[in-house]
Parts: sequence; C-alpha cells; structure tokens
Amino acid sequence: MPDYLDTLEAVIRERRAGDPDSSYVARLTAKGRAKIAQKLGEEAVETVIAALSDDRIALTSEAADLVFHLAVLLADAGLSLDDVRAELARREGVSGLDEKASRI
Repeated sequence: MPDYLDTLEAVIRERRAGDPDSSYVARLTAKGRAKIAQKLGEEAVETVIAALSDDRIALTSEAADLVFHLAVLLADAGLSLDDVRAELARREGVSGLDEKASRI
C-alpha cells in the first residue's frame, strides 16, 4: 500500500513549478511563503472549528486540508515530511513537558 503522504509530497514538489493557471499548488507557490503560511493558518482555524463542533467528517476533511497546506509550506521552505518525521523520532521517549522546556 502506498504512503499517501509521500505521494502527496511528490505531487506538490512536481507542481510547484507548474502553470499557476492550471495548478493550485503552483498558484499558491507563486504568491509566496506569506500567502502559503496564511492559508495554513486558515486551515488550522477551520480544523479547530470542526473539532469543537464535534463533526468527525468535517474534522477529517479539514485535517486533510491542514496537512496538505503544511506540506506545501514545507516544500517552499526546502523541507520535507521526512524532516518532520526525523524531528518526531528525535523527540520519541521525551516528555512533552521536558521537550518544550528545552526550547525555552
């Protein structure tokens, strides 16, 4: 079974340099990182709203939008989901409270 996040990331990387008239990823990329980050923030808010309304279908949909826009932002920054996976692996076994305190 394919890893759909890896597939999504590959498609995003391919489409970043595409035609903004035919690709949402290319259009968003052309608008710059601030716009990509703004869209990520909007999707985060929509995810929170769906969670608070206890709507599982909406939450699932908004979470997918959030992950998609995060992947677009990571690609724009020259990062990948593997970078995120590596950071999560680094944190494995570390208390969330301890990890957060180490960044302060």
